[in-house]
Amino acid sequence: MMTAIPLSRRVRTFLAGLLLVSGVSALRAELSPEIRAQIPPAATTPVDFARDIQPIFEASCVQCHARGKSKGLLSIETREDFLLGGDTGAAAVAGKSGESLVIEMVSGLDPEHVMPKKGKRLTTEQIALFRGWIDQGMQWPEEINFFKHEPANLHPRDPAGMKVAAGFPNPADGFVDAYFTANHLKWPSPVDDRTYARRVWLDAIGLLPPPEELAAFLADASPDKRARLVERLLSDRQAYAEHWLTFWNDMLRNDYKGTGYIDGGRKPISGWLYASLVDNLPYDRFVAQLIDPGAESEGFTNGIVWRGSVNASMLPPMQAAQGVSQVFLGVNLKCASCHDSFINEYTLQDSYGLAGVYADGPLEIAECDKPTGHFVKAKFLFEEIGAIDAASDRNERKRRLAEIITGRPDGRLSRTIVNRLWQRFMGRGLVEPVDEMDRPAWSPDLMDWLAEDLVAHGYDLKHTMARILTSRAYQLPAVNVGEAEEHFVFQGPAVRRLDAEQFADAVMALTGISYPAGQGRVNRAFAFGGTAALPLQPKWIWATPGAEIGARPAKAVFSRVLALDAAPTEAFLTIAADNNYEVLINGVKVAAASSHTSTTANRYDVSDKLRSGNNEITVTVTNVSPDGTVPGENAKGTQSIAAGAAAESPAGLILYARIRTAEKVADMVSDDSWRVAVDQREPAVAAVELGGVELAPWKLGSYFLQLAASSPDTRRVQRASLVAADPLMVALGRPNREQVTTVRLGMATTLQALELANGSTFAGMLEKGTERIMADAPSSAGALVDNLYFHALGRSPTPAEQAMAEQLVGAPVRSEGVQDFLWALTMLPEFQLID
Repeated sequence: MMTAIPLSRRVRTFLAGLLLVSGVSALRAELSPEIRAQIPPAATTPVDFARDIQPIFEASCVQCHARGKSKGLLSIETREDFLLGGDTGAAAVAGKSGESLVIEMVSGLDPEHVMPKKGKRLTTEQIALFRGWIDQGMQWPEEINFFKHEPANLHPRDPAGMKVAAGFPNPADGFVDAYFTANHLKWPSPVDDRTYARRVWLDAIGLLPPPEELAAFLADASPDKRARLVERLLSDRQAYAEHWLTFWNDMLRNDYKGTGYIDGGRKPISGWLYASLVDNLPYDRFVAQLIDPGAESEGFTNGIVWRGSVNASMLPPMQAAQGVSQVFLGVNLKCASCHDSFINEYTLQDSYGLAGVYADGPLEIAECDKPTGHFVKAKFLFEEIGAIDAASDRNERKRRLAEIITGRPDGRLSRTIVNRLWQRFMGRGLVEPVDEMDRPAWSPDLMDWLAEDLVAHGYDLKHTMARILTSRAYQLPAVNVGEAEEHFVFQGPAVRRLDAEQFADAVMALTGISYPAGQGRVNRAFAFGGTAALPLQPKWIWATPGAEIGARPAKAVFSRVLALDAAPTEAFLTIAADNNYEVLINGVKVAAASSHTSTTANRYDVSDKLRSGNNEITVTVTNVSPDGTVPGENAKGTQSIAAGAAAESPAGLILYARIRTAEKVADMVSDDSWRVAVDQREPAVAAVELGGVELAPWKLGSYFLQLAASSPDTRRVQRASLVAADPLMVALGRPNREQVTTVRLGMATTLQALELANGSTFAGMLEKGTERIMADAPSSAGALVDNLYFHALGRSPTPAEQAMAEQLVGAPVRSEGVQDFLWALTMLPEFQLID
């Protein structure tokens, strides 16, 4: 079958002639005279190409036959191309519209040969115009063509060339002012302090303002208090990380349970992601560590290894291409992963070229899941800003891709993220949809300035957030904006709903309860100053040199004796291995990890397993073959692999045992003091040191050392971002994260109404919250109502609200009444909306 790969005009001419000579055009059935008579008659008034025909081509034809694509070998990029025709012959004959193939196909009278196959069909009036144009000689101005567009928002812009309006403390407002002037709009008055505080608390860290902090803010008469509030909120590293974890989990497909996490076909990046947010890792480095990942961040580009038969667009390299392009470049390649896109100008070659960066070998193009026999070389989407050597190995290709995307010639990275932040805070992006960054912004200057400002400040996302949150534009009254509004005019932030995690956290904070436990495999202690200096440096070790590049599949048993003068007061083992491991201390199993998830640093408390005197430490590490086969068994677990029969893959072990006794530090690390025996058939030898924590391909770096040095995580879990989704959060729109989610739907659904009205999860939260409130023995219904109102809404109740709420709560206060009041309070639009 023919693929939709663009061909040069010379090649198309040759192939079209060859196809005609071979009689392929005869496969097209001729319309009978009776059916042909049903074609709308030609327009008799003069037809102008620019006015009448160009819009038809733009709406219904260019998706397949222009912008670098030539479906069926037909291109309409120029008049010459159109006249050349495709694999079924000439598209049209000047002066003879009734005999022209293109008219037959757009008429839709032959169901086997219809154009366009997808999208909006031509109307009777459009067909008449098309016929009139052909009959009148097919005049086509030379200056009009349908060549592939120069990618928009791609190249950086020199800030020196941007005219920034004077008189605005925040330069972003100067660009909004120019926009308002152009659209004949006036600046509305900013919102009051209460509205601003609630808005910015929820947007910056995802929480309701605590009553005492809100009261202090409202009482503050300082003119800069809003800017100081933003600075203080963004500097709360824990609250910031646990709020924005949701944003990035959605986009990076990271979760805590679900498809792939049971069978090892998916790897979480929670620990790395949390630490990166706490440290406010510069965005260019954040992106680079996801595109060219180490062991802790590789889960994003690894994607999901789906069980059973999957189509080509779901293979891991294609998932990597789709994820990288969508999240960091604002390019949706999902359509172009199956066929040349109908919604933008990206082709199968573009998608497969980017996927090739992550593939082990050449990728064969599959069009609509059918192999074509065509192979593509690895390449970047926008080769004008950076080329990738397709002949280089996969690690070098990934390194080069990260270099291109985070390099200065790429202006798309910074524009994409500032657009996402603007959408997050304002309810609608500067470019919409946010994953179609080839479209123009409603204020290009504003987007370009924000992007260049981000770069100039070291890719500090908090800096850009503060720019937006302190802008006069952000402080405008909220307006209602439809999700699919066609003729959008910015007039202020959109009214938005609390997302699932914000709603759950708001209820938790309102009632003073916590989640039972975190489920994200996140140790938060080291991120907040809970680390101590480590006296030793661990090494990656194996039985053979060069194992970080490749070693044969094998089980390697590492051992050593640890002598302690006294039983430890504390002992924590931090370990990672490629691939799986099992740790025994004095013959007792203390730690293990599966072959699919083991190249992740894990930490175990082993203080009760060590004793005074000699301790025998044994770590068995299995290096799995690239196809996932474990030495000693085949895929079905019944047959051994002969030595050297399987391909090599990286292998290694690294560990740090942080051990303290009452008298001294007794730490132990992996190094060449360990002995190792392979497959129990060879004598034990001294382990080979491969390199330190930064060694590729694992690149665990400071994360491993910080985890090893940290104290246990004893902090309360008060954020929904740290726990798996429950029925309430699912109903409120938390995605399953099997696909990249950049924007959640904001429309209310029947499921949400049912869950909030009668769901057991929400009812359980209210019941538990009521128990905690009642445990404080509220002094009076009036005080209880006023406190909960102020916490939930940032204001005191009106007299009517106070009276009704007190009647509901009861006197003395009743548990059932408090629970009913909490439910009524959280159902208020004022509680559920950010305005």
